[in-house]
Amino acid sequence: MLIPRLISRSAKQSAIGSPAWILPVHRKQHNRRFGSLPRLAAALLASVSLCPLAVAADADTAVRTGPAESALGLEFARNDIIKVDVEMALINVTVTDPTGRMVTGLDKTHFLLKEDNKGQVIEQFGAEEAPLSLAVVFDASGSMGYKMTKAREAVAQFFKTSNPEDEFFLVQFNNRPEMVTGFTRSMEDIQSRLTFVRSKGRTALLDAIYLALNQMKQAGNSQKALLVISDGGDNSSRYTPREIKRTVRESDVQIYAIGIYEPYSTRGRTPEEAAGPGLLTEIAEATGGRQFAVQNVNELPDIAEKIGIELRNQYVLGYVPENTQKDGKWRRVKVEIKRIRGMPELRAYYRNGYYAPTR
Repeated sequence: MLIPRLISRSAKQSAIGSPAWILPVHRKQHNRRFGSLPRLAAALLASVSLCPLAVAADADTAVRTGPAESALGLEFARNDIIKVDVEMALINVTVTDPTGRMVTGLDKTHFLLKEDNKGQVIEQFGAEEAPLSLAVVFDASGSMGYKMTKAREAVAQFFKTSNPEDEFFLVQFNNRPEMVTGFTRSMEDIQSRLTFVRSKGRTALLDAIYLALNQMKQAGNSQKALLVISDGGDNSSRYTPREIKRTVRESDVQIYAIGIYEPYSTRGRTPEEAAGPGLLTEIAEATGGRQFAVQNVNELPDIAEKIGIELRNQYVLGYVPENTQKDGKWRRVKVEIKRIRGMPELRAYYRNGYYAPTR
């Protein structure tokens, strides 16, 4: 059963994105009323989510639904209203083995979760697919050249993992970013627009990420992600790496990147190109996503498909934070995977924290 909610934003909200959200539940009721929370979490939330539910003081209290429910045209009876007094944080987690392959089939006993170095009890657990709002952030700078064909094929392969409720938009960039399409469910439209993209100019990667995050404010789905395809470091943006890192930290959008890099032995690499892999990795992993660095362009379609599958097979961990202060401060989250007999050491990718609400 979907639950009515009101969306409120923390004072820590950035200019371009919402902070993490919290899902409040009644401590005595959540096990019964949220028996299908894994479905709810997968359908409504991404990364660390903080989202307040509607609270009814009495039977005459009006209820408004949030954007996701309104878009689906759902209606709720008054007897669906749940009074709340506790906030639950939800975290999306991807688990991989040492070779980078995704690991599924784990249960909550395999996870350890901490907030500000204090152990937390995982009260809800799930691993189900949710509709996705995604931006394709496509490098059209001069250095892309012969890589463009395979980059287009990568986008097409990613779309093969989509479902009918997904929505997409396209941002291309060279000297500056350009919003090519707004949100659409027509994958064909985006692929058609990419057909006419030509490589030229410099690389305003950070500006393109900022523009895409800004457009994400209009997303109709609660799970949001950026797919960045680029071949080098930034050399033309107005925004600095520090500003973008702060921005993605405050957003609720996961970033996955495919970096197409020349071998390290290649001569003539600029400082920006040399810093490119590290910069994209740091930005992506801060959001719970990751970067895939490639040297062979023929690998692009397979990697794009892998990202699409990964986005739809994440674990969702729900816990009630012990720190209940609504002070707007950063809460650092850490997720670890316990050693499993007969398996190598596993790695978890997840958003590494969230800003607490202010009220």
